[in-house]
Amino acid sequence: MVMSVLFLALLPQTTSAADRANVLFILADDQGSADLGCYGAKDLETPHTDALAARGVRFTQFYSAAPVCSPSRAGILTGRYPVRAGVPGNCASQPGEKGALPPEEVTLAEMFHAAGYATAQIGKWHLGYTPETHPLRQGFDHSFGHMGGCIDNRSHFFYWSGPNIHDLWRNGEEVFHDGEFFPDLMASEASRFIEANRAKPFFIYYALNSPHYPYQGDAKWLEHFKALPYPRNLYAAFVAAQDERLGVLFAKLDELGLQEKTIVVFQSDNGHSTEERAHFGGGSAGSNRGAKFSLFEGGIRLPAILSWPGRLPVGESRDQIGHACDWMPTLAELCGVPLPDKTLDGLSLAKVLADGAAPSPHDGKSLHWQVGEGPKADWAVREGEWKLIGRSRDTTDGHSKAILENFLVNLADDPGETTNRAAAHPEIVARLRKIHESPLE
Repeated sequence: MVMSVLFLALLPQTTSAADRANVLFILADDQGSADLGCYGAKDLETPHTDALAARGVRFTQFYSAAPVCSPSRAGILTGRYPVRAGVPGNCASQPGEKGALPPEEVTLAEMFHAAGYATAQIGKWHLGYTPETHPLRQGFDHSFGHMGGCIDNRSHFFYWSGPNIHDLWRNGEEVFHDGEFFPDLMASEASRFIEANRAKPFFIYYALNSPHYPYQGDAKWLEHFKALPYPRNLYAAFVAAQDERLGVLFAKLDELGLQEKTIVVFQSDNGHSTEERAHFGGGSAGSNRGAKFSLFEGGIRLPAILSWPGRLPVGESRDQIGHACDWMPTLAELCGVPLPDKTLDGLSLAKVLADGAAPSPHDGKSLHWQVGEGPKADWAVREGEWKLIGRSRDTTDGHSKAILENFLVNLADDPGETTNRAAAHPEIVARLRKIHESPLE
C-alpha cells in the first residue's frame, strides 16, 4: 500500500507545459487479443512490445469502442462512444465517399494542442477524406499517412475497389515513396518529429497499418515463420515486422533520453480479421469467441498497455475493466492538462494504473457498444459480469454470415460465451435492453 500511495503522489495535479509528459499513442490495426508474447502467444516474435509491457502496466480486460476501424478510432480520439461522436460505422476510404468524424468533435490532439503540445498524426486516419475532416483540422500540427482504411505497404495504393487510388499524404499534399515499406516510413517520420520537438511536450497518434491485410511481412520473417500453418505464417511475419519497427521508435526515445518523460500507450483497434482479404484468419483471440466485426469478446477485447517508467508501476497487469474511451480522461489526468468541455463516456484509469487494488471506474456502471444505426444496428451492453449481445454475428469463422440476437452470457461463468442464457434470465435481458434503448444524455 505504501508503494501505491507513492505512485499516486507522483501523478501531476497541475503541470506547467514545459514539464508535462510526452505521449506516444500506438494503435495496431486488426491485432488479435492474444497476439503478443506478453498475452500468451508462443508462436510470435514481439520482443519490443513485450518489453513495453515489462516496463509498464498491461490490461487483461480492456475493450475497444467498436469491433471495426473507424468507430473504434473515434472512441479513442474523443473519449465518447462512437454513436455519440457521430461515427456509427466505417468512414470514407476514397475521395468522394461519405463518412467522417464531425469537425465539431474535440480530439485528443485538440486537447493536447490547447495545452501547448506539438501534435502529430502518423499512419492511418480513416476518419474523413475531405479538407474539412483532415487531421490538420482536428488538432494535429503535422500529418503523414493514408486517409483511407488501408494501403499496400510498398506501393501505397488503396485497392479494395476500383479505380485503385494512391493514398499517401504529408500535411495535405500527396507524396510518393514508391517501394518504401510503410512501417519504415512511419518510424522515420515519427523520429524526425520527436527530434524537432524534443524541447517541448509532444503528442503523437501513431496509427499503424498493420497487421491489417494485406499481410506483408519482410522476406526474412516469412522465412522465419515458414513452418507455421497458413495463414498464421503470413500474419506472424507481419506482426514481427511491425514489432521490429516499433523497436526502432522506442530506441529513438532512448537515444534522446526521453523514455522516462514519455507515456507510451499500445492498443489494438479491434479483434483480428477473418475476412477473405485476410485469408480468413491468421490472428488469434485465444479462448475468446469472435473476431473483427463481432461483439463477442474476440471482436472487442484487446491488448492494451501503458508505460511511464519512473512514474507508474512496471511489469504489472490489471484485471480491472478498461475501455478505449478512457484514454482521454486518463491521459489528461496523468499529464495535468484540462479536459475538453464535452460529455465524455470514458473514465480515468489513473488510479487503477497506479494501484492494482484500485477498483475499476466502471464498477457498478454499464458499457455500451453500437455499430450502425436503426433497427439493424449491432449492439451489446455489459453490466457487471452480465453481457447482452442484442444483435451481432460470430466472426470466429470468417465464412459464417449468421446473425445472432438476444444472446445473454455471464462472463464470470462462461468467458467463452458458449451458452445463451436469455431464456433463463428475462429480467436481466430487459434491464440491459433498456440501457441500450435509453437515449444518450
